[in-house]
Amino acid sequence: MGKRIFRSRAAWTAFASAVLVTALALYWFQPWKLFTDTYVDEAVPPVRATPTTPTPTPASAAPTAPAATPAANEILTAGEFVTHEHRTTGSAEIHRLADGRHQLVIRNLSTSSGPDLRVWLTDQPVTLGRAGWRVFDDGEWVELARLKGNKGNQVYEIPASIDPRDFRSVSIWCKRFAVSFGAADLRAA
Repeated sequence: MGKRIFRSRAAWTAFASAVLVTALALYWFQPWKLFTDTYVDEAVPPVRATPTTPTPTPASAAPTAPAATPAANEILTAGEFVTHEHRTTGSAEIHRLADGRHQLVIRNLSTSSGPDLRVWLTDQPVTLGRAGWRVFDDGEWVELARLKGNKGNQVYEIPASIDPRDFRSVSIWCKRFAVSFGAADLRAA
């Protein structure tokens, strides 16, 4: 009986179609990524510590010329990730380095792995819940890179042609499905 089924052309066509649809669905959705993690632990640039109390100067000390303060790395904006399509936690910071470059630093990221995840700076506000899933491609955005990993600390260069002040949020963006996994609203540090 089983041998007769595959003798007809229609049965072979249906079987081949089912295999093709299954292969395409596996490629498109990549369901195994929901169960795998990629850990990244990049060195985060040190930032200037603000002194808590000034150092007292003895009254008998002779006045000296002020010392030149070397430029230091500083955090310009920062925010905490909120969950959108997939549970996402961690924080995002934009650093201005002593040499004038800017970097996006993502600390303690934890999200799902997914197909075609990107790191975007956007001009859109972060909205909680389903309403915030698809807003980031509505305005101005810049793609910094593919997400290096779905867990850990990561550093992304911001091109010199990009002014970080033009952007107010960071999104872990799934380009394939045009949806945010999670986003962080950036506020002045």
